[in-house]
Amino acid sequence: MEEKKKKCCVGSCQGVSTPFPKLKVTCLAINGDCYHGYKKGEELILEDFTHPPKHFCLGLAHSLFPPAYALSFGARFPFMDNQNSLRVTCPDGGKAEFLVELLNRKGEPDSLAKDPNHKGPNPKEMELEVVQANGKCSYGYKLGDKWQVKGLKCIEGFCGAAWHTAFPALFALNFGADFSFIKEKNSLDTITCPDGGNIVLKARRKTAPTPIE
Repeated sequence: MEEKKKKCCVGSCQGVSTPFPKLKVTCLAINGDCYHGYKKGEELILEDFTHPPKHFCLGLAHSLFPPAYALSFGARFPFMDNQNSLRVTCPDGGKAEFLVELLNRKGEPDSLAKDPNHKGPNPKEMELEVVQANGKCSYGYKLGDKWQVKGLKCIEGFCGAAWHTAFPALFALNFGADFSFIKEKNSLDTITCPDGGNIVLKARRKTAPTPIE
């Protein structure tokens, strides 16, 4: 296991200069035949949410990206024993379970105790808005179009490709993330349509996140 662990933790992203925190991904359980051969207890280090280790499973990356992205910008999960972490399940039949944790500057898990006042889901009121329209959109979206979003509920009839792109930002904002590089920190205005980039969306949290004591 030690040999496997060493191999997975060393990636081509070593030495990358990044302003974002490192994250640790720990395999909690294996419930089937894992194509990548991950083992219970195995740890993988992400230099940041954009730099996974070499040969990282893309299926896992798909599920892991929203929470890793959210944690990197200050989101917290109050129902977790450590609010700076979240469990993630393999999308391929739930064959494996993982824990992603935010790391501090010393490379240790940045621990924040479970919120004793947490009473269940607290979906935030959010909004998606078209802030750039540079060409034809198959869905007919145009500058100024707006949609209301509550928590993680999908928008009925919304473009699936655009939703796929917007979801990580909405997920992060729903759990209290702030984007420090944006003037309006409770928003992100660079969500770009994957089909030619004709449409750019802005996600904005309308309700304030629960303060951390």
